[in-house]
Amino acid sequence: MRILITGGAGFIGHNVALYLRNRGFEVVVVDSLERSSPYALRRLSTYEIPVVNSDVRIFDNYEGFDIVIHAAAYVSVEESIRDPVKYFENNVVSTARVGFECAKKGSKLIYLSSAAVYGEPVEIPVKESHKLNPKSPYGLSKLMSEQVLKQYADLYELKHVVLRLFNVYGPGQNPAYAGAINSFIDRLMEGKPPIIYGDGAQTRDFIYVIDVARVIESFIEEGSFNGAVYNVGSGEETSINALAEKLMNVLGVKIKPIYAVERPGDIKRSSADISKLKEAIGFTPTPLEKGLREALKAFYGGAPLND
Repeated sequence: MRILITGGAGFIGHNVALYLRNRGFEVVVVDSLERSSPYALRRLSTYEIPVVNSDVRIFDNYEGFDIVIHAAAYVSVEESIRDPVKYFENNVVSTARVGFECAKKGSKLIYLSSAAVYGEPVEIPVKESHKLNPKSPYGLSKLMSEQVLKQYADLYELKHVVLRLFNVYGPGQNPAYAGAINSFIDRLMEGKPPIIYGDGAQTRDFIYVIDVARVIESFIEEGSFNGAVYNVGSGEETSINALAEKLMNVLGVKIKPIYAVERPGDIKRSSADISKLKEAIGFTPTPLEKGLREALKAFYGGAPLND
């Protein structure tokens, strides 16, 4: 089976590419390389995964691909608030192109959306039926992209599935756009205190990137492509303060965090209801501390883990 991954030289995309390649799939990556990392490109090269350097807004060579995984996107909430037009032009237009090409060629599409489409949750855990009220242009761009694909399904019979990813972590996350986990790790390994924005009581649902790849594989092999939407998270609500403690435990260090002003666009609480996903594919997420250990070993190699 041939699989094309847009944004496949990014954090999530390249981890999914490597996972699927190791599982025996034929994988090709298309990426503008604008925000790729040397780490991701090195790993793709090691596994001899072809990388096509192209902007997915103009790329049209979809012939012969059974599945397309659309991971290409700008992903910074803060940047989207500073420059919303860039996010709509990139994220929405790229999805419009990818979805249309898939519909024309008959390829099935797996779209990696975001929990940012929900905005500030009014109920925890968040179900797929939750009101959609994004707080940032980034979140709105992902919601608009979902709506584009829904219309394509009606107009052109596009076969697709939408995966709303919560806070994904793992090896190779771009430090310029990484979440709390990578920034905490970098500072702790330098002997510096982690910086927590706000009071640290805000919560997130952290999902290991290899779990995301496992979910994608399950949909490739047995999932339905009827336009359904699924949350992809761990189902566990973790405060940022608790996250810092878990990381310090894994690394065997103890440093008092620094607290800074809350960032614009941040939500207070987040946790996924993943019952729909479990029913569809029998998914069991990796516990956070185990995932943190695996990610550290994969990316940092010689990290002094507290085993």
